[in-house]
Amino acid sequence: MKYILILFFVFSSVFVKAQELQCSVSVMSPSVQGTNKQVFETLQAAIIEFMNGQKWTDNVFSGEERIQCSILINIKQIISVDEFSGTFQVQLRRPVYNSSYSTMLLNYIDQDFAFKYTEYEPLIYNPNTFESNLVATLAYYAYIIIGFDYDSFSKEGGSKYISMAEQIVSIAQNAPQKGWKSFESRRNRYWLVENYLNEFHRPLRECMYDYHRNGLDKMSSKAEEGRAEILKAIEKLRKVQREKPGSFAMQVFFDAKSDELINIFKESFSMEKGRALEVLSECDPANVEKYKKAFTGN
Repeated sequence: MKYILILFFVFSSVFVKAQELQCSVSVMSPSVQGTNKQVFETLQAAIIEFMNGQKWTDNVFSGEERIQCSILINIKQIISVDEFSGTFQVQLRRPVYNSSYSTMLLNYIDQDFAFKYTEYEPLIYNPNTFESNLVATLAYYAYIIIGFDYDSFSKEGGSKYISMAEQIVSIAQNAPQKGWKSFESRRNRYWLVENYLNEFHRPLRECMYDYHRNGLDKMSSKAEEGRAEILKAIEKLRKVQREKPGSFAMQVFFDAKSDELINIFKESFSMEKGRALEVLSECDPANVEKYKKAFTGN
């Protein structure tokens, strides 16, 4: 029995090291009144197990290498005893080399999230079939998280996993729930993978790599050099904006990066700050007033 227990802990340790995600999960229902919310606690535990216990890639991760991410599900409506709707927020952070700082890669709220769940129901992912909108959505964002993370470490390194998210979109085309079809919206799960795999958005993916590996990862030792590389990286986004103005992928990028970009350039010298303001005003017009105030005080 002693040796069996030792083997159990050894294999358990190997299993834990093999997983890619360290995903925190919160299921909230502040606007839902007068109902037994125990099911949401059970759901939260099931999602934590699903995201962190599933093997998503062929790569082996040590504990400290696991990808830091979070999911916040806000239940806004109980449609029936086992059917719910609300929002699904996903955040992804990446550590910056030789620092205690972590940078936001993704901060997105999916507004069209409806699903069925029965308490204690196991969440099982079958990549070849669509059996549950809950499972499909979780698996989709798991691959998006991994794809975005890999893109920040190697040029277009996340293509395989973004393509796997695209496969889930294809399988989900007959799903009754929203979020999977091109005609429902220009800003949903369909368009996120379409944008990232589209040739027009290659400069954005190049920016993801250059921004993080050549820029942020250098800033702890060579701040000015790293900042200059970040400016060169975001200048690549001009091509995307001119060819695909207001694209969904660009919005997702700046939702994660606008505040960080302000912090990076607000203390820069005037010429570089002016260039940054010019680029950001063109590529992220939704936040132009925020950039002007931060960089010029007006």
